[in-house]
Amino acid sequence: MRNNRSYSNYDEKGYPELHLGYADVILLGQWDGLSNALYSLHEGENLWVQLNLDTDVGVVETYTLLTGTVEIQYEGIRRSFQLGETIDASQYEKTILFHALSDAEILIKTTVEIFEPGFFETQVLQEEADAIEKLDGYTYMHCNRIKNYSIEVWTELDMPKSQLLTLRWGAYFHDIGKLAVPLEILNKPGPLTSAEWDIMKAHTIEGAKMIRNHKVDMLRESAFIVEQHHERYDGTGYPYRLKGDDISLEASIVSVVDSFDAMTTDRIYRKALPTKDAVQELVKGRGTQFNPEVVDAFLSVLKKRRNRWE
Repeated sequence: MRNNRSYSNYDEKGYPELHLGYADVILLGQWDGLSNALYSLHEGENLWVQLNLDTDVGVVETYTLLTGTVEIQYEGIRRSFQLGETIDASQYEKTILFHALSDAEILIKTTVEIFEPGFFETQVLQEEADAIEKLDGYTYMHCNRIKNYSIEVWTELDMPKSQLLTLRWGAYFHDIGKLAVPLEILNKPGPLTSAEWDIMKAHTIEGAKMIRNHKVDMLRESAFIVEQHHERYDGTGYPYRLKGDDISLEASIVSVVDSFDAMTTDRIYRKALPTKDAVQELVKGRGTQFNPEVVDAFLSVLKKRRNRWE
């Protein structure tokens, strides 16, 4: 993971660009009515592609591998993405995953009216991502992992890909409310006092407020995920003590993945647990803290990855 990112709207040649931590994107221009963008995917990172055929009929969206070594995963099957090969997303009913085995460059060609509004809105959202990273580098890396694995669990559950954009941003910004938590509480090495814990728990409500009032429309739809990701399946969570299916599936997924990541990475107040111990904790919390269907799906993803968590 690259942490020394610098945010800029344009590269040295004047092309609009994005620095996403896991990838860099340069908008090259428009040819033949299509937007052309160079997507530089970093080694070990993922690019998820989901064309909604129900609403985007007629949309062009192709991906051509220019450099690097990349695998394609579709419906659980992986294969090599050959240099010079072009993938037409309209030919795939479900979500496609590109996984970079090395740094790779992919040329994206897609309908201008679809790609460019999202590109420039993502530039705005990157300002929030940079703010989170400045607050806590761990939080930035954590948020990116939560996004990737939440999408993978959603795909494992075979849920509608039309909701993936909402899940992506809700998972990525699930902890944005921590921007309102004082650093001395956020990074306190010892146990929190009751008053400090109340402030920490308020990050779900504060984060949801930030998202609901955001200037980027597509982000507002993700507020419920931010608000609910610390609810518990048995109704003992916060902030509203929601129970069972009253908790959205999206938030339930983030809850499981968020907890697992917290357990398996070093924190200021404790060392990481081994993967097998974290798995046991998920199983122990199945049906109490966590939605059992989501736990099963996540463990299935881990099994397919041979318990590799990155």
